[in-house]
Amino acid sequence: MTVTDIATRTYDHGWRLDPIVRSLLDTDFYKLLMLQMIRHLHGDVEATFSLINRSKSVRLAEVIDERELREQLDHARAVRFSKKELIWLAGNSFYGRERMFAPDFIAWLADFQLPEYELRTVDGQFELTFAGPWTHTTMWEIPALTIVNELRSRAALKGKGRFELDILYARAKAKLWDKVERLRDLPDLVLSDFGTRRRHGFLWQRWCVEALKEGLGSRFIGSSNVLLAMDNDLEAIGTNAHELPMVLAALADDDAGVASAPYRVLAEWQAHYDGNLRIALPDAFGTTAFLRDAPDWLADWTGFRPDSMPPIAGGEQIIAWWQAQGRDPRRKLLVFSDGMDVNTITETYRHFHGRVRMSFGWGTNLTNDFRGCDPGDGHGLEPISLVAKVTRANGRPAVKLSDNPAKATGDPAEIARYLRIFGDVGRSEQAVSV
Repeated sequence: MTVTDIATRTYDHGWRLDPIVRSLLDTDFYKLLMLQMIRHLHGDVEATFSLINRSKSVRLAEVIDERELREQLDHARAVRFSKKELIWLAGNSFYGRERMFAPDFIAWLADFQLPEYELRTVDGQFELTFAGPWTHTTMWEIPALTIVNELRSRAALKGKGRFELDILYARAKAKLWDKVERLRDLPDLVLSDFGTRRRHGFLWQRWCVEALKEGLGSRFIGSSNVLLAMDNDLEAIGTNAHELPMVLAALADDDAGVASAPYRVLAEWQAHYDGNLRIALPDAFGTTAFLRDAPDWLADWTGFRPDSMPPIAGGEQIIAWWQAQGRDPRRKLLVFSDGMDVNTITETYRHFHGRVRMSFGWGTNLTNDFRGCDPGDGHGLEPISLVAKVTRANGRPAVKLSDNPAKATGDPAEIARYLRIFGDVGRSEQAVSV
């Protein structure tokens, strides 16, 4: 285990460029799983991803220096998969399956490079887009988010003294350890780190992962971050994301094709992956609509990841659907990961314990919770809701409805069209903090 004095390193670094992205494995595992399938089935699709700051009050372009952002993005484009990393991907087992990644895919990764980007500033916000083959632009999502979030953290820490930084990180460590001690009260807890995309910084995420590994033992099962999983001998965790149904829906020729897109993409997924990788994400166009029209074969999948609906409400709806399909929920798995923190993890765990198998993905509130830790009482370290979403596919607009209208993305006219197709039942606006 590598031990780094984060405060000292933050205070001392004065070199021209302190790279944020040092490895292409510093990404979420599901990006690689999806990439393999995208390359196999949709290699000719063009897709555009765009940075979206939902926390409009935080004017990122007034906090982060554009030159520094360009330098970090340019550096990320120069990073390649190392031979050691490719050997590990090829030889390691994931989810109990050996050779998860095909030899031709590993060979293709050896020459992989992040594509070009477009960046401009509009009204205090960055307009950052990545256009090109879906096989390449999809891999910008996580690096773009980690770069912007860490540059914002660095800007907030700039000018702080050595002892002030020491106190700040000491408070953050104590705050996290207090959460760990509370989670120890949940004997059957299954927890993973899902905190890469909106983390405070790589070194801090690494510290959090190591703290959970020691503090929770076998109840901490892994990390979505592939690099940290490799370095800490942990399971790499992840299944699939909203971009898959969003792209297939955008490519559809008619409304019927849009309506069937969420199920067609899952049929493609199950042709590639099995077991615990068969976890459905139902909320891209609304969970209620998804379950209403879901095919019976989906009830035989391992489970669901309810995302943008409140966890207890979403879990109850899925359990009711399983029961209506004649399946025993106690044999199924729910993965809760939307904005979870120790209170919601505890509440959700106690509500469903004994009724369904559960796993929790702990994200931003694990790797970027510095609220109340700054001796200067500043707000620059408070996490924001920053995402990078697919916005076009083969020139057509892509849409995400979500169970929470505040998280919807896409052209307003297309959102209205999708609402006519899927309906608005079950969607309820909630405040978005992370």
